[in-house]
Amino acid sequence: MAKEILTKDNIVLGAQLSNKEEAIRFTGNILKDNGYVEAAYVEKMLEREEVTSTYIGNQVAIPHGTEDAKKAVQETGLSVVITPEGVDFNGNTVNILIGIAGKGDEHLEILSKIALVCAEEENIQKLIEAESKDDVLEILGGVN
Repeated sequence: MAKEILTKDNIVLGAQLSNKEEAIRFTGNILKDNGYVEAAYVEKMLEREEVTSTYIGNQVAIPHGTEDAKKAVQETGLSVVITPEGVDFNGNTVNILIGIAGKGDEHLEILSKIALVCAEEENIQKLIEAESKDDVLEILGGVN
């Protein structure tokens, strides 16, 4: 049976991250530690960020690997990191990091679902102010 894409184990609330690289590593390591990706994928997430920023607006970044990182993906998964103090992504403040690892093209459908949720300012505030992992699952659970 395939793993759930987003579980409580993949969510971290109140993270304190000092910079973009630390934030991306932290987000990627959740995926690695929970068996979604091999360690190499985390490095590919950093490579992707050098090519083009994964900041999508509305205080959200969606770090993910490069195209050639797919071989390091074992299961499609998401990690969600809420950092109330924010992290600087090239002059933009990011409070919500959503790490994505997708097998095949599964990440495209997930991205579109996330984009719909994150387009609404109300959802962004709810995520930043989430008091429990259940709160986050309630907002983003549609990806499963």
